[in-house]
Amino acid sequence: MAMIDGPRIAAKSRAAKQLVVFLHGYGADGNDLIAIGKQWQAFLPDAAFASPHAPEPCGQAPGGRQWFPLTLRDPNERWIGVNKAAPGLNAFLDAELGRLGLDDQHLVLVGFSQGAMMALHSGLRRPRGVAGILGYSGELVGPEHLHEATAAQAGAKAPPVLLIHGNQDEIIEPEALFVSAEDLAKGGIPCQWHLSPGLGHGIDPAGLMHGGLFLAQCFGVRLGGDAKVRL
Repeated sequence: MAMIDGPRIAAKSRAAKQLVVFLHGYGADGNDLIAIGKQWQAFLPDAAFASPHAPEPCGQAPGGRQWFPLTLRDPNERWIGVNKAAPGLNAFLDAELGRLGLDDQHLVLVGFSQGAMMALHSGLRRPRGVAGILGYSGELVGPEHLHEATAAQAGAKAPPVLLIHGNQDEIIEPEALFVSAEDLAKGGIPCQWHLSPGLGHGIDPAGLMHGGLFLAQCFGVRLGGDAKVRL
């Protein structure tokens, strides 16, 4: 399924050495997360940011998009959905990396909610190994299939993962964070996590700070002592 193009932010240095791709949540579109790139750009001057629109219109949110439908009628719906959407996402990533002259080792996927499901699914199966995966308010879909991801990464180092969730999330329960982290650990995939107190289904300043520092770590960017203040 073909992706629909979305907003971008060029590297502040004008010569991109890294690529950050945002994957939005159910019912939103690529404009929902791209502003985060403007905040992170201050200490990632060599990073370009892209935020594609998901391939399908969302029936539950007029004007919004979805990576796959959520009817809650089929227990395999999410697994079927991530697999159906993955080829289009991978084609977009390949094209964007090619346009910038970069490879997967300079790519970080950042997803929110349904977009986090896509980031984990596709990011863990990219054969050359991405630099990192950051998931907000999401979960790992199909943990029983995780061996496929590790097989795809044969010869490549598994990417580091950071999962961030609100402890008051009413859409995807906070327990999903711990279950996903445990499943990733069982699969030999390193995972850090942060639970934001008092936060529902969203991203708070602490989550942005931890996420930004994680990206810098993934890209090997050395930050000054005031990095947290700038976030």
